Amino acid sequence: MRIDEGAAAIFAPLRADLIGLAYRMTGSRATAEDITQDAFLRWAATDRATIDSPRAWLLKVTARLALDHLKSARSRREIYVGPWLPEPVLESEEAPQEAEHARAETLSFAFLLTLQRLSPAERAIFILHDLFDTPFAEIAALLQRSEAACRQLAVRARAHLAEDRPRSPVPEEERARMTRAFLAASQGGDEAALRAMLAADVVLHTDGGGVRPAARNLIRGAARAARMFAGLARKRMGDPAPLLHFGRINGLPGYVTLEPDGLPQATALEIAEGRITAIYIIRNPEKLGTIAATLGLRLG
Repeated sequence: MRIDEGAAAIFAPLRADLIGLAYRMTGSRATAEDITQDAFLRWAATDRATIDSPRAWLLKVTARLALDHLKSARSRREIYVGPWLPEPVLESEEAPQEAEHARAETLSFAFLLTLQRLSPAERAIFILHDLFDTPFAEIAALLQRSEAACRQLAVRARAHLAEDRPRSPVPEEERARMTRAFLAASQGGDEAALRAMLAADVVLHTDGGGVRPAARNLIRGAARAARMFAGLARKRMGDPAPLLHFGRINGLPGYVTLEPDGLPQATALEIAEGRITAIYIIRNPEKLGTIAATLGLRLG
């Protein structure tokens, strides 16, 4: 297919914005890239001379495509096996948002999970207005709702998101130190060390998607989480999984390991007030394709 160079030149600097919008809407980087490509094809085929703001037009098209995807994905999400987590994004990848919106908290797993609990309309309104500065009048036209209704939904979305704001931030050096300590203790099966660094109300999320072994429910509490990691270490007979990546994952400190089954696993930690408050482990291979490609791995 011949590429319209004029359309591509205007689209290119907006691509990261559109991926950021679609990723936050769907929780999938791969889906976000597909939606963004579809938006480009529609952009290339339209009469661009009639469009005053390419960015606004593309944001609205991308949002509409994301909403359509969510309608078709609803039934699949309802039968998902075990806890669902967004597809992880490494910091080394192209950031899925433009620099002026590069706020790490809007990519954290806690934030993205809260977004997923909003209705699709609430999600679209919050992301378009609060993160991408789209006027309520344009959002109202997109969603076929009144401007007043959109404002009300935005207020409701902000209230939900405010409930899950992270606690006091921890310096980057301390987060890296604690992440390395957690990695060593979990792979070494040091249950006492794990209990010492986990918050009493820590929540462990493990997403295997029914494809790889993972807990079917959230694991809550330091004692239960520490016992689980100690048990997994015993099964590995003290042989630690090779470390493939150490750095930020969705704005959180984390790492990627190569597990005994030959597939990668992404682990990210929420840290506050000197303790690990949440652990996110993504094992579902369908969500690790982008990370695998970044690290030069082949899945399957």
